[in-house]
Amino acid sequence: MPLKPTAAILILTDSALPLAAKVKSALGQAEIHGFKKRIEEGCDTYFTETISHIQKLYKSGHSIIGICASGILIRAVAPTLGDKRDEPALLSLSEDGQFIIPLLGGHHGANQMARDLASHLNIHAAVTTAGDLKLGFSLDEPPIGYKLENPEVMKPITAALLAGEKVQLIHEAGDESWPPSEVFSSSGEYCVFVTDKSDRVNDKSLVIHPPVLALGVGCERNAPASGLISHVKKQLDDANLSAQSIAAMGSIDIKVDEAAMNGLAKELDIPFRVFEASALNKYKDQLQNPSEIVFKETGCYGVAEGSALSLAGDGGELILPKQKDPKHTMAIARNNKGINFMDKGREAGKLYVIGIGPGTENWRTAEAVHLLQDAEEIVGYQLYLDLCDDLIAGKPTHNSELGEEEARARRALELAAEGKKIALVCSGDPGIYALATLVFELIDRADDRAWNGVDVTVAPGISAFQAAAARIGAPINHDFCTISLSDLLTPREHILKRLNAAGEGDFVISFYNPQSLRRRTLLPEAKEILLKHRPDTTPVVIARNLGRPDETVRVVKLSEFNPEEVDMLTLVMIGNSETRFVERGGKVFVYTPRGYAKKMTD
Repeated sequence: MPLKPTAAILILTDSALPLAAKVKSALGQAEIHGFKKRIEEGCDTYFTETISHIQKLYKSGHSIIGICASGILIRAVAPTLGDKRDEPALLSLSEDGQFIIPLLGGHHGANQMARDLASHLNIHAAVTTAGDLKLGFSLDEPPIGYKLENPEVMKPITAALLAGEKVQLIHEAGDESWPPSEVFSSSGEYCVFVTDKSDRVNDKSLVIHPPVLALGVGCERNAPASGLISHVKKQLDDANLSAQSIAAMGSIDIKVDEAAMNGLAKELDIPFRVFEASALNKYKDQLQNPSEIVFKETGCYGVAEGSALSLAGDGGELILPKQKDPKHTMAIARNNKGINFMDKGREAGKLYVIGIGPGTENWRTAEAVHLLQDAEEIVGYQLYLDLCDDLIAGKPTHNSELGEEEARARRALELAAEGKKIALVCSGDPGIYALATLVFELIDRADDRAWNGVDVTVAPGISAFQAAAARIGAPINHDFCTISLSDLLTPREHILKRLNAAGEGDFVISFYNPQSLRRRTLLPEAKEILLKHRPDTTPVVIARNLGRPDETVRVVKLSEFNPEEVDMLTLVMIGNSETRFVERGGKVFVYTPRGYAKKMTD
């Protein structure tokens, strides 16, 4: 189950920084986002375009506390608004620190966040939601981890409470302080059940499930996910327990890469934590089914029961001892005070292989920005880290030189295998002459359980050939290919074979790694090969430092192209036999026809 993105505290001036620091201290999980043109230091992340930055944050699910005028926030998010049930919290905090207003997402954390911050800052929270004002709480804004099974019943129940009618409250599980019992009665037409049971739903009862159950699981190696899912669901049904009250599931760490475990976690939409054998053995005296056989195989006396008890923590007890079928085991523990799983065991590591594009902030994807902000540590070549320093400031970084790509990818996997969230930064697109393929190759070669358990996400980026094409017009609007001219990893004869094939196939070609101080022959050879297949006047786009302040994009004829002008920071794109170079109104552009004009005249 993905956790909510870190809250963003948005400031536009230096004077708002002290208040932002107080808000960050109160929230814990939050980052300060500062306007780069006015704030030099003290922020976690910087931005240069205020409206677009707010929109990116809001669309990616971040709660936003803007220490600025409400109008700025409203104008920014207005185009992104849709279903109010999916809106994250949006709050406006006056720069003098006197008022905080939940603008949106009142029933998705904004009202409670406003009240909590108001209490911390000793100011007033301007909450306008009817239920909150009269009742002091909202049924669809329960504490973290609580889930409403049938939210459609909430509206008539809230209306009944606001009208002063009797509504019954039955607490069967969880902390009895929420919802507050003083506004309810011992009888009434409607009822609110706070329960971990699965059979309480009807059209007059709102069923709310508190996070009081912990699920421990085990299975044979390579058991199918469907079998474990069926086994767990059957046992829950037989015990009349709701899966929505399961706060988390756990197992021994050697199962971190088990498809069945990860499939079950996805099916139930719950976090999956793993434990070392020594941690599970701390609960061996509480196990109802300790096993010497299991101890010999895993180093602990009970995987399912031990994991359930480990997640439940102090005060937890087994309510469903180990249930076994031929390939799977499961157990349930309950802690009626609620279960905080974040400090227990570890989750499977996450490796974000991120493409940041050619280098400019405007060419980063929203996914790349979100994952860089979410990552705990960053790995990359220093130049690439410098290009996204506004997003990773203050985070531990691990850098290495060009030519040390395998060391970088290996380091990223090792860190992620420890249960951390790691970003491996690549320029352009990570799957185009970058490190995505190396990550998967290393996992394939090693076949290591810890690495196999890492959750790898590849975030695409704008590649250099796309950026160059966009800058000069539309040269790749028809069939095209890319060829790396580096023979450090690819045999020279393979490169020559591909050059000849691309020339014969009349592809528009983009050359990556075209030339370095030591590699000086393949680019001149490429020119001569292509001159055999296309006109001397074929446009050649020479694009250097794309997206950076010293960017240059030029066009020359193929016969006049001088390879000596090219270095490793340059992308060379050579058109096909139909690619055209045009000058109109003092502007130049290159395009490759695709046949639209011919189709229109036929």
